[in-house]
Amino acid sequence: MIGRPKFVLASGSPRRLTLVNQAGIEPDALKPADIDETPRRGEIPRAHATRLAHAKATAALDNVRLDDELRGAYILAADTVVAVGRRILPKALLLDEAAQCLRLLSGRNHRVYTSICLVTPKEAFRQRLVETRVRFKRLSAEDIEAYLASGEWRGKAGGYAAQGIAGTFIVKIVGSYSNVVGLPLYETVSLLGGEGYPIRFGWLNAT
Repeated sequence: MIGRPKFVLASGSPRRLTLVNQAGIEPDALKPADIDETPRRGEIPRAHATRLAHAKATAALDNVRLDDELRGAYILAADTVVAVGRRILPKALLLDEAAQCLRLLSGRNHRVYTSICLVTPKEAFRQRLVETRVRFKRLSAEDIEAYLASGEWRGKAGGYAAQGIAGTFIVKIVGSYSNVVGLPLYETVSLLGGEGYPIRFGWLNAT
C-alpha cells in the first residue's frame, strides 16, 4: 500500500488481528514467533508478560531482516498473562487445565497483564505494560461443565475468552477491556502514533 510504512504483527492470534483491524490497521504480514513461554522460577506475572513480548518482537525482527519487502517495517508484538496473585495461569490446552483455571477464577478477582512491544523502523524497542482487574461471578458446576464443552477455552490465557461466552461470567472490569481480549488498543495506538506511524491512514476506508 503506497503512502504508509510497512506494518508487521508478530502474532498468529485472530483476536489480536481483529483488534489491530479495529484500529484501522491492516498488517502487511503476520510473523508469529515460536518461543518457549514457560515462566521462569519465581517470575512474577508482569515480568513474564514483558519478557515474552520482547522475545516475540526480537524473533519477528530477525525474520523481517531477511525479507527485502518488509525490512524497516514497524513490528508489534504482545503477550497476555492472566494471574491470580503471583500465580500465572496457563494458556489452557488440556481440559483439566481449563477446568482448574475456571475453578480458581470463580467468584474472585484476577488481573490480566498485556505487554506490548513495538520495534521501530530504526530497530528501537518501545514497550508498555497494561493491567486490568477482572471479577468473575461464582461459577456453578454446570457453568464450568458447559463452558468446557464449548471448546472456547482452548489456547486462551486463563482458560477463557472475554469476547466470547465467558463474557457472561464477568461481573466487573476495571481498566481496558481490549487488554483482556489480548491487545490494549489505546496504549497500542498511542505507542504507534508516538513513534511516527500514521495511525489515521487507514481510517478513511475503515467502514
